[in-house]
Amino acid sequence: MPPLSDLSQDALEGLRARLREDYAALKGRGLKLDMTRGKPSPEQLDLAEAMLALPGNRDTTAEDGTDARNYGNLQGLPETRALFAPVLGAPADQVVIANNSSLALMHDVLVYALLKGVPGGKGPWSKEEPIAFLCPVPGYDRHFTLCEGFGIRMIPVEMMGEGPDMDAVEAAVADPAVKGIWCVPQYSNPSGETYSAETVRRLAAMKTAAPDFRLLWDNAYVVHHLTDTRPALPNILDACTDAGNPDRAIVFASTSKVTIAGAGLAMLASSPGNVRWYLAQAGRRSIGPDKLNQLRHVRFLRDAAGIAAHMERHRALIGPKFEAVEAAFSARLDGHGVARWSRPLGGYFVTLDVAEGTAGQVVALAKEAGIALTPAGATHPYGRDPHDRTLRIAPTFPTLDDVRAAAEGVALCTLLAACEARLAG
Repeated sequence: MPPLSDLSQDALEGLRARLREDYAALKGRGLKLDMTRGKPSPEQLDLAEAMLALPGNRDTTAEDGTDARNYGNLQGLPETRALFAPVLGAPADQVVIANNSSLALMHDVLVYALLKGVPGGKGPWSKEEPIAFLCPVPGYDRHFTLCEGFGIRMIPVEMMGEGPDMDAVEAAVADPAVKGIWCVPQYSNPSGETYSAETVRRLAAMKTAAPDFRLLWDNAYVVHHLTDTRPALPNILDACTDAGNPDRAIVFASTSKVTIAGAGLAMLASSPGNVRWYLAQAGRRSIGPDKLNQLRHVRFLRDAAGIAAHMERHRALIGPKFEAVEAAFSARLDGHGVARWSRPLGGYFVTLDVAEGTAGQVVALAKEAGIALTPAGATHPYGRDPHDRTLRIAPTFPTLDDVRAAAEGVALCTLLAACEARLAG
C-alpha cells in the first residue's frame, strides 16, 4: 500500500475498518504476552546450569591461595579480574569484581560522588549547586531513575546513529553544574547503535567546566553480538588517558546476560586513582564479595574463547527472535510511512519509532490485546518523550512463537493508531 499520507479520506476510513476487524480478531486470541524488559529467557539461563555445580566443596582455593569461602578480596580474585580485564579494556589491577548487579555499582558510584566527591573535584557533589547529567535519548530508563531519585537534573541529548549529538554535548559541558553523561556505547539501549571512533575521541578529549566530569560508560552489551559483524569500539580508558583526562571514564559491565541474571558478576574498571577511590568507599560497605561465585565463573567460562563460545550459544537462541520482529514489522509496516525501527547487530532491544503522538496509544492498544510493552516515554528522562513516538521492544524473554505473535500485534496496533490519528487530525 502507499503511504498513509497519500490516501484519500475514503481510503483511510476503509483501511481503518479493515484494521479494526484485524484488531478485534487479535483481542479474541486471548494473548498474555510480556515484551516489557530485556530479560534472558529460561533457555538462555539453562546454558549456564553446569556452573551451579562449581566450584565444588573440595576445591574452593583461588590461584593466590585465598579460601574463597572466607572474607576479604574486596577488589575481586586475581583470576576473575584477569578473565574480564579484556572485556573491560583495562589491566587486571584496574578492575573491580563485585556481586551480581552493575546497576548497584552505578548506584554506589553516584552515592559516593554525592557524599564524598571524586578524584579531581572540590568535594561532595551534593554540596555544590544542583548538578546535572547528560542523558542520551532514547536511553536506558534505569539510568534516568537513578538520577531522578538523587535529584540530579537530567538534560536529554539526541542519539545520532553513532552516539550522542556531540555538538550538543560539548556545548552542555561548558556549564560546571554538568557532572557527567550516561553512555551505553556498544549496541546502545535501546537504539542498538555503537559509538563511532570520533564520538569516543570527542567524549574523551572535550573541555569540561567541571574538573571532575565523569563518563559513566555502561558497556552492558560488550560481548552480546547478533551477527558476525563486530563493532570497532575504541577503548575509552585509553582515549581518556591519551587526551590527558585519565580519571574521566568509569566502565561498567556484568555477566547478567551472559551466565545467570540473578547470580552473575558485576564489574568496574577505571584509572588507578578512581579504583583506589572506589575501593576506599566500598570498604566501608562490605568486607568482600561472593568469591565462590567468582570461582564458578572462571572455571565455567575459562578464557576469552570460552566467553565467545558461550555467547554464540546465546546468539543461536535469541537471533531468530530478532529476525521474527524484523519480519513482522516489515510485513505489516513497510511502505506506510508511519514507523521506522532499528535492525540491531547486537544487544537486547529493537527501537520502534511510531507516528508522532501515538506511542502511548500503541501501548494502550497492545495492552488491551494482551501484549505488555514498556510504557511510552520510558526511553526519555522523567518518562516524557516530547514527540510521543519511541517504543522499546524486548524480544529475548518470550518464546519464538510468542515473539512472532507479539511483534505482529504491535505492528497492527502501530498502523491502527497512525490511521486513527490521521483521520482525527
